[in-house]
Amino acid sequence: MSTVANKPATESFRDSIATIDSEGKRVWLYPKKPKGKLYSARTWVSYGLLTLLFAGPWLRIHELPMLMLNVVERKFIIFGQIFWPQDFFILLLGFMAFVLFIILFTVVYGRIFCGWVCPQTIFLEMVFRRVEYFFEGDAPQQKALDKADWTWNKIGRKTGKHVVFVLISFLIANTFLAYIIGSDALVKIITDSPLKHLGGLTSMVLFTGVFYAVFAHFREQVCTIACPYGRLQGVMQDKNTITVAYDYGRGEPREKLRKNQERQAGDCIDCRQCVQVCPTGIDIRNGAQQMECINCTACIDVCNSIMDLINKPQGLIRYDSEAHIEAGTKFRVTGRIKAYSAVLVLLLGVMAGLLLTRSNVAATVLRTPGQLYQKTDHRSVTNLYNVSVINKTNQAMPIELRVLEPAGGTVQLVGQSGLKLPAQGKVDGVFFAELPRTALTRTSNKIRIGVYSGGRLITEEQTKFLAPPM
Repeated sequence: MSTVANKPATESFRDSIATIDSEGKRVWLYPKKPKGKLYSARTWVSYGLLTLLFAGPWLRIHELPMLMLNVVERKFIIFGQIFWPQDFFILLLGFMAFVLFIILFTVVYGRIFCGWVCPQTIFLEMVFRRVEYFFEGDAPQQKALDKADWTWNKIGRKTGKHVVFVLISFLIANTFLAYIIGSDALVKIITDSPLKHLGGLTSMVLFTGVFYAVFAHFREQVCTIACPYGRLQGVMQDKNTITVAYDYGRGEPREKLRKNQERQAGDCIDCRQCVQVCPTGIDIRNGAQQMECINCTACIDVCNSIMDLINKPQGLIRYDSEAHIEAGTKFRVTGRIKAYSAVLVLLLGVMAGLLLTRSNVAATVLRTPGQLYQKTDHRSVTNLYNVSVINKTNQAMPIELRVLEPAGGTVQLVGQSGLKLPAQGKVDGVFFAELPRTALTRTSNKIRIGVYSGGRLITEEQTKFLAPPM
């Protein structure tokens, strides 16, 4: 490859992806099993996230699931708090803050999420590939097995692998279904007759099939073809973004290592171990910010091990920015990184604040349509209202209504002596609000109705109160 100032000059590698050949056919990848300090760290992070993922539907906060996203019933539970359609603006603001967080995080830290946290990467690299390594061996053994004739040994290995794949996919499907319908509903589907839950059973089968197809066949193409975040990361990153990068100034020109020969080339011995270990099949030496690179750090670990063998310093491939690589300077925390990180912390604070400051009870008070005011014999005026109160908690509570403003107002329920707000439900009622004539200064007045439970104000609502001309 030609070079200019030790930098690879051609970018023809960007015209195609490693998993598709010149005829448009799929190229099956056989990445070598990675190992190293960063891989060990990723393993422990993955164990923690997998534990949290599978335990999530069964964890309870205030007797509610930690997370449930029931789109069908429009009921969302996040960290033990119920969100109803009335809370849509909070979810919208939270989603916008999350999107902005992702953009800023990618601008500064690149695709660390893809390599360390993304469920697709964790399941593929830490679960399914490990099953594959167990049944078929490392990359060379897998290639040899695929090329070999069909024998009982090959049939046994392939069958065993795919049976385990289906079982894991079934487990994942049930877990994701529990996040949608809740663990209690999932247990009911499993324990009852399948004929009573054909919809749930169908969902299980479909989810299982999708996950099996993704992790057994589609694999890394999710990251390179289907994932919108992967396709957009090139727009969000720049030369100052931290990414997995090859130090071409130190590594070029490349030359094979030969015994008893004085070396005049760069530190890269062109062993291609970084290519063989890459789960998306790229050559990191072509340049930083390649679309297919998920920043999994497998190439860093294997390159560091090679550098140790040839008595060269580690870091030929490392976390760094393209700007530092070009300038030949060491990575340092810049003011830009500090500023963007501060904004990220602020966004996390905003999202946490939206969740923590949300009211557990929401009330809607509206004047009954078609009804005007009524005068009483003791110089007061009444208006008729409809009230609807929603309980976002898992505890039932008795409630009462009071006039907060103007002073001297009273509330009289119609047709019932009191209101009982059920857990995770709502109650409707009709009431008269009565105000003294002295508190009414115009024909349309503001009135505040408070909702109390156990003598404590839990929410309030403002509406209009009509009065006769003064």
